[in-house]
Amino acid sequence: MKEKIKEFLSEPDRLEKLYRENKKSFESGFREIYTEIQNTEMAGFWKSRLDFERTSDNTNRMFGPDLYLLIVVCIFGGLLIKIPDLFNIDPKIFLFYQKDAGIIVFLLLVVYSIALKGELRNKKHILTLAIFAVCLIFINLLPDCNSCASVNLVFIHMPLLMWCVYGLIFSNFELKSLSKRIEYIRHNGDLAVMGALLIISGGALAIITFGLFQVIGIRIDKFYTSYIILIGAVCAPVVTTFILKNYTALTNRIATVLANIFSPLVLITLIVYLVAIVITGKDPFNDRDFLLIFNLMLIGVMAIIVFSVSETSIAGKQKINEIVLLILSVVTIIVNLVALSAIFYRLGEFGLSPNRLAVVGSNILIFINLILITIDLLKIVFLKADLEKVELTIAKYLPVYLVWVSIVVFVFPFAFGMK
Repeated sequence: MKEKIKEFLSEPDRLEKLYRENKKSFESGFREIYTEIQNTEMAGFWKSRLDFERTSDNTNRMFGPDLYLLIVVCIFGGLLIKIPDLFNIDPKIFLFYQKDAGIIVFLLLVVYSIALKGELRNKKHILTLAIFAVCLIFINLLPDCNSCASVNLVFIHMPLLMWCVYGLIFSNFELKSLSKRIEYIRHNGDLAVMGALLIISGGALAIITFGLFQVIGIRIDKFYTSYIILIGAVCAPVVTTFILKNYTALTNRIATVLANIFSPLVLITLIVYLVAIVITGKDPFNDRDFLLIFNLMLIGVMAIIVFSVSETSIAGKQKINEIVLLILSVVTIIVNLVALSAIFYRLGEFGLSPNRLAVVGSNILIFINLILITIDLLKIVFLKADLEKVELTIAKYLPVYLVWVSIVVFVFPFAFGMK
């Protein structure tokens, strides 16, 4: 981004387009190179513009329309998540939270985003809400069966499908725009970071509150858990989105710093973990629970790689971080190969099942994605290619995950007879 700003410094139209494509990255890059270009008239203009927007935001954000909208959406979310209490429904029998909680979270994000845009009658927005309605009806028509693997897979994958639908709103339905997909990936990384901070803060507040009321002989743990914590958990993504929108400079710094810190830490942890597996003799081929944890770890590391790539790209060229990401990708491929070997072994030993098919499909997709990312990182480290090349690869691959998630949600239950 910094190089592009320098390149287009004498072309106002190109600079404006660059800014609109990725405002956060533009502002971050501009402020880093400002001392180099501050003597130009265009740099002075953009400095005044960005400073004015930030000052204006600081003045109005706390009590502006965004805040009132946030409150309304949170109240709406609280009513939705408390439907079992409002209509005297047993959530354990009807599996309300397994079926509907994930959809409600993303519905709130979509409603908040649509309301911010102020285009409630937009046909594409109406279509998006219709998709949510169809998915809600579909998932609630499935059997209330905790032991049905194909149905449980729908419960797990439906929020991922809703995440993809939310991406449509975020990207203004520009389905072919790779820059919008990249921006969405960065947004989700920032969302995860700020969301984690909110959860930690909320957990600390809950502990303090329980302790204070317990001292005076009042137990509020059931009420607090049922209302404050539950509603807070559902509304946390919307609140985090509000923070990201109104405190861009703050979130930029936090996300980049965490990306730089966590990548090497995760790499060290992963290598130590693999060595510990060999020493302890743990066998993912015959230990089902260990294989499950192994796969969850793989997904988590993959997410960290994607997040770190996007944040490192914003921060600029950093050789050490690029090398760390390359090594992390290679080690993760090794982990993936072990997981795939164990899954294929279990398929041959115990036969086909919904869970095994879902896991092997996901692992193959992640494996291919990791190979593509690693090839790009090799070019970056040894051939001095641009880190944005990795972002483009990740962005191009997203529809593949969408297709797979859709198959698991809408095909698996019927292919396996709801078992």
